[in-house]
Amino acid sequence: MPGEALGLGVTFALAFASAAFFLFLRCEGKGRPFGPSSRWWALAVVGITSALSTAVAFAGVTLLSHLPHAFLGVGVAAPSWLWLGQIRNNGEARRNLARDASTLWLARLLARMHEGMADDRDTWCERRVDPMWSTDELHMAARVYQEYLRERLSLEEKRRARIHAVLSGIETRLGIVQIIENGVARQKVEVALDEARVTREPRYRRYLDDLGRLANILRHDAERDLVRLISVGYAAGYRKMPCYRPAPMVNRRVSAPASGG
Repeated sequence: MPGEALGLGVTFALAFASAAFFLFLRCEGKGRPFGPSSRWWALAVVGITSALSTAVAFAGVTLLSHLPHAFLGVGVAAPSWLWLGQIRNNGEARRNLARDASTLWLARLLARMHEGMADDRDTWCERRVDPMWSTDELHMAARVYQEYLRERLSLEEKRRARIHAVLSGIETRLGIVQIIENGVARQKVEVALDEARVTREPRYRRYLDDLGRLANILRHDAERDLVRLISVGYAAGYRKMPCYRPAPMVNRRVSAPASGG
């Protein structure tokens, strides 16, 4: 009995390590399965998978002494894996209690884990964008982050993420925000919108009579694309990418001209 307990413990430990390893592989390029918001769901997935693997291994060893019955048991149990395959093949199907129970709730736990991973990614990316930045500072931040990624990503990664196109879209939108802030006429803003594909969208033209609202929408879309650009670094594993910090403004005291006398 102590030997069996030790064997089960060792098997579970090895199964746990293996399950964690394959979970990391599953999540490669998507985020951290053991991040702040996802770790408990990931541990639940690994724990259930490890317990199931240990139970199957123990049952297999036990059944070896009853080989004819083992064949019968395999014949009865094997079709159940077709149902368990719903975890992968029917992920978008409408779930119910029976389906969740049949998969030991792994599908639901994996879904919650991925939701937690997405929350961690969004928090990490949004921490690197300050809504209080000026238009110029937001523009400079986009250039700094794009340069950081350009120096580290492979050619294939840069092509797939289209980091140059994303930066171009950010700069185009912020350029129009800048001319609105400079107080140009409505006609010039309309011409600027027509000059680039990313700003030729009908939804922008709907706000030509309210340039302040249009500037806010363009800035919001630029911030959204900047978060998207930063998320490329997160997915590539560059979690130590520093936050952009604008140079502090230097307050220069202007001396009043001396009065003659």
